[in-house]
Amino acid sequence: MAVSRRTALLAAGAAVVAGTGARPARWGRLRAQLAGELLLPGEVGYDAARLPFNSLFDHHRPAAIARCVRPEDVQRCLEEARRSGIRVAARGGGHSYAAYSTPHQGLVVDLAPMSGVEVRPDGTAVVGAGARLGDVYAALAAAGRCLPLGNCPSVGIAGLTLGGGLGWVDRAFGLTCDWLRAARVVTVDSRVITAAEDREAELFWALRGGGGGNFGVVTSFEFATAPVPEVFTVFRVRFPAGSAADVLGAWQPWSAAAPEHLSSTCVVLPDGSVDLTGCSIGPAALLRAELARLDVDGPLEHAEVDYPTAISIMTQGHPPRNAFRASSRIADGLWDDPAAVAGTVRGAAGALLIVGALGGAIDRVGPADTAYPHRGAPTSVEVFGTVGDLPVEQVTREVDDAQAALAGLIGTGTYINYLDPEQEDWAWTAYRHNLPRLRAAARRYDPDRVLRFPRSVR
Repeated sequence: MAVSRRTALLAAGAAVVAGTGARPARWGRLRAQLAGELLLPGEVGYDAARLPFNSLFDHHRPAAIARCVRPEDVQRCLEEARRSGIRVAARGGGHSYAAYSTPHQGLVVDLAPMSGVEVRPDGTAVVGAGARLGDVYAALAAAGRCLPLGNCPSVGIAGLTLGGGLGWVDRAFGLTCDWLRAARVVTVDSRVITAAEDREAELFWALRGGGGGNFGVVTSFEFATAPVPEVFTVFRVRFPAGSAADVLGAWQPWSAAAPEHLSSTCVVLPDGSVDLTGCSIGPAALLRAELARLDVDGPLEHAEVDYPTAISIMTQGHPPRNAFRASSRIADGLWDDPAAVAGTVRGAAGALLIVGALGGAIDRVGPADTAYPHRGAPTSVEVFGTVGDLPVEQVTREVDDAQAALAGLIGTGTYINYLDPEQEDWAWTAYRHNLPRLRAAARRYDPDRVLRFPRSVR
């Protein structure tokens, strides 16, 4: 029998309804309950909203993106996730290294609309979980306050804080999570609770370094802040190719013994050159006195600046998106073979080392007082590989080989905010002695594992 054009069109329409074009009833139900917007594949705004910071994961296509404007929206999302069993994840800045905050075929609880920053007269900062560091820096600076934050303005305050919060003044002020005083949290059973030292204390402990997306969805943070120091001295010293062994050998003991007001980072390139940058709180004379103790010569660039200028200098140069692989190790102590450390990326095409000084105010807090366990460690090393025009497999191999070698050279600790999908020992090395307690907290607050991803606490 001949098939008419009308019959063919009806059949095609039925296929769309039955296949990828179908709209499950849950999305209509959820959309009707949200004050914010729900974006589905094919709708205006979806393709832009779904993209994570790391463009290697642009193939992730969430089933839906809920643009939450209030805690009640988050409640409705978690209720739907429990009802339907769909994977769900909260997203603040979208900088999850492996794009775990943009789950493929899952529900994204997008907190970006909840980005307000209020600085109260007593210096307390109330920050929405969707705020990015650039917005937080600006609001704090306008109020004459500061808080230890990270280097990339587009990073979300939520992910930074929940993983601990390393940054460019952490030796002077400690980690971001050390300044957290309370967090507003939507639990997986859709309760809205406040976690603080005297309320939901175990949850509050876990939120300070236990990683994002493990125990509930934070919708706002309350931080203590400090008055802005009068002057900062930012500096840079560049060392030539082949100097990395000597520079790292001198820099690590120097940085570990430096006063708390001085923070510094060495970027070690594959040719053995080193770019040493940092910030000293106080006038240039204080910095020069400390640099005189660093037994390596190099041309010093420095400037005395105010806080807004220091922020601008220390956070510049970050692309809006990037394609990269990354991993990390945290040193147990002073390393024995700085040449071998530098050699982990020697000749690499895409990988380099970002070596940061720890200690100082970070160590005023005990290793079990918050979930962040690496108090007392002198140095962090991030292995970072930009893909660019290189094969992804090559950059992945370079990063993985370097982090594996560093584990044997400096120690096996890792920083949870540098999530590495290739790193098999991540759970113990990221959380160390705090892992059993974190697992207990996860079982208590998410017994059915509604919040789940490949590097979630379980």
